[in-house]
Amino acid sequence: MVLDDATRDPVTADPAKAETADAPRDPRLWRPRRVLVTPAALDHAQGRAMLARAEALGLPVERLTSNRLTGLRDDDPRRAYREAKATLAIVVAPPSKLRLQPIPPSADWRFDLAEGCPAHCQYCYLAGSLSGPPVTRAYANLDAILGNLPAYLGEGSVTSAHAGRVEEGTTFEASCYTDPLGIEHLTGSLSAAITHFGAWDAAVQLRFTTKFAAVEPLLALPHRGRTRVRFSLNARAAARYEGGTASLDARLQALGAMARAGYPVGLTIAPIIAVPDWPDAYGGLLREVAEALSDVSNPDLTVELITHRFTPGSKDVLQGWYPGSDLPMREDERSRKLTKFGSVKYVYPRDLMRTMRETITAAVARELPFARILYWT
Repeated sequence: MVLDDATRDPVTADPAKAETADAPRDPRLWRPRRVLVTPAALDHAQGRAMLARAEALGLPVERLTSNRLTGLRDDDPRRAYREAKATLAIVVAPPSKLRLQPIPPSADWRFDLAEGCPAHCQYCYLAGSLSGPPVTRAYANLDAILGNLPAYLGEGSVTSAHAGRVEEGTTFEASCYTDPLGIEHLTGSLSAAITHFGAWDAAVQLRFTTKFAAVEPLLALPHRGRTRVRFSLNARAAARYEGGTASLDARLQALGAMARAGYPVGLTIAPIIAVPDWPDAYGGLLREVAEALSDVSNPDLTVELITHRFTPGSKDVLQGWYPGSDLPMREDERSRKLTKFGSVKYVYPRDLMRTMRETITAAVARELPFARILYWT
């Protein structure tokens, strides 16, 4: 997919140096065409800081007169999608965001620094999870969001109560509804969260996964090993489905940099797609990971393996967003399953799923013998 100019305009690589609109710009990072700021967001220091970042970068800012985001819908769904994907909204997280939910099999609890993502992945699971135009909403009430976490310490059932993962402590997932690194140059919220967890004297872990690579602002943070960054990777044959993200090479370099900075790291190999010659494609990916970590002594590496699936609703949305996509989503080539909520999803047939699992987990053991597989789904 070719992005329009508004979604790939460059921004500065180091927000700390973004003091003027003429600051150096880095083409790897997202530059929204429109920044909306609600009045309530400016009651919070983080909201004011995000506004200052946007203004320093010379981004077009609209200070709204109410706390509702309006005027985002369009009769043309394709145009509405483009406009929403080019918009950052600085808002206050609603009270529901402070009532944390478990997020198996990843972590004990999910908390949100933002909602929405600037990438253009043609398989995006958010298409079936979030309602309305896909605007990226960054939350200004960061103090309340982070201050709410201690109430959940030791209360989880995914890692806290799991014999194989109990050493991770109480885990908090920050990338369920966003890619926090993809917007970090505009928010600074991820750095604040990493620093917060580093200073938290408890058995806790912050977790996030990303398809971006601008990790430079994170390398020197006092993380104290309490943040695990997982890079979402896929076989090179699937790269055309991941528009607006960092290249695989850049993500591999970022993986190595974070591991050398002492962070626990991980792979989120997702979504695993039955591309032509998929055994060689995913085996090759794992060899590239091994090379990226070849100069790291005893890397703390986990692996999460997630196969491609879709729902009727997400398929409809995605085909509206990406009408020219050749991503295989034929129901007659899949198995129909019911989720625990009673909704329908389509996954790979049992025999193919079993073969993929055996082949790819064996490749992990062969290429990355020091890695720990957390789950296959």
